[in-house]
Amino acid sequence: MPYVVGDRGDIAAVVFGDPLLSPPDQERGNKILWVSRVSQDGDPLLIEARLDGSGTPVTREVPGGPGPSGVDLPEAGCWHLTLRWSGHVDTLKLRYVQQR
Repeated sequence: MPYVVGDRGDIAAVVFGDPLLSPPDQERGNKILWVSRVSQDGDPLLIEARLDGSGTPVTREVPGGPGPSGVDLPEAGCWHLTLRWSGHVDTLKLRYVQQR
């Protein structure tokens, strides 16, 4: 199963919808299971994503904190994500590819 570990090691993104697609496929979602290594208290997981690390951020929210989600982003490319939950912050990169 493909996964990406955060730069601090506090969170991992297990990618069930591999590859992640933009625009998303109607037959299957961009499914990501967020797994926190540190404590959490049910606050939402807040995601700030920037394409190639620059430009205007795109925000997403996973209610209830790290867990199962579907995260669609508006363009293909390498996205730099800043993740905030229950007082914790970590960063990681996810690649979305152009749907054929």
